[in-house]
Amino acid sequence: MILRLRQATPPDRVQALRERLERAGLRTVLSSEPSRPIVAVVDKVDADLARELAADDAVEEIVEPRGDWRQVHRAFRECPSTVQVGDVSVGGGAVVVIAGPCSVEGRELMLEVAQRVNDAGAHILRGGAFKPRTSPYAFQGLGVEGLRQLKDAGEAVGLPVVSEIMDAAEVDAFVDHDIDCLQIGARNMQNFTLLKAVARAGRAVLLKRGLSATIDEWLHAAEYIAAGGCERIILCERGIRTFETATRNTLDLTVLPLLREWTHLPIIVDPAHAAGIARLIPPLSRASVAAGADGIAVEVHPHPELARSDGPQALLPSELAGLVADARIQAAVTGRVFHA
Repeated sequence: MILRLRQATPPDRVQALRERLERAGLRTVLSSEPSRPIVAVVDKVDADLARELAADDAVEEIVEPRGDWRQVHRAFRECPSTVQVGDVSVGGGAVVVIAGPCSVEGRELMLEVAQRVNDAGAHILRGGAFKPRTSPYAFQGLGVEGLRQLKDAGEAVGLPVVSEIMDAAEVDAFVDHDIDCLQIGARNMQNFTLLKAVARAGRAVLLKRGLSATIDEWLHAAEYIAAGGCERIILCERGIRTFETATRNTLDLTVLPLLREWTHLPIIVDPAHAAGIARLIPPLSRASVAAGADGIAVEVHPHPELARSDGPQALLPSELAGLVADARIQAAVTGRVFHA
């Protein structure tokens, strides 16, 4: 249950309401929403108490979530939330582009790609240091050295960075190397130990949808992060596994308008992992922005044929520039702004 209180409700009245609920054995969470007090009741409220709450003149509206997620529910905030990644705001009516190589492959290449990403007008630099690969013989990433090279490249061009974390034991390394945003990959969406650990890292978190995850399961994963104390959560649709084999996965754009109704969290789209085919990425990116995505995440490499991972879905730097130009135009057409 989510209790949306009247805007003029004083803090002592809010506190009294929470204490009343907690005396009944119910856990509560107070939203950080500044415009009105909003209280989420984590546990099930019995019918008698529910009637009392409905009659309370401080309670303007009671919302019953469709799942066990509370803090990521749309009603827990007055407006869609924004997430700060370095000096870039994700959400709030702006469109952002995240770009970089699938894997950090070496210092010189990372610096070159970072410069090209920045020149193209993208906002956040991505790169994998720890790589989850289907084959145990495939390139697994450079590990901590990859984090160092990614951060150095981002600082060299003035871009914040995002990288995937695979294990709770790696949190300190990501924090020590000042990685601005920790990505939870599709394979780890329901790695609850990892979700709890990244929630305590004090960083923004980019949560990718699992390979076969329902929206409800995805939002429950986000709730794990929120319940752990992290409000800076970005959702990322990256395609789901279906019967189709013509593409790597199937991009599910229906989630964009639906999630606008269900959650206040910003939502970006990764068309590269959905399609797995570079030439399909620009039209899928345009479709994603048109459907309301807060941003696009793509892979870029100056020599895709030589990439150590995901070369077939990597854009050339010139293609990234075209994608950024399209996103800038579409943001304006849809009444939004392209992040400066």
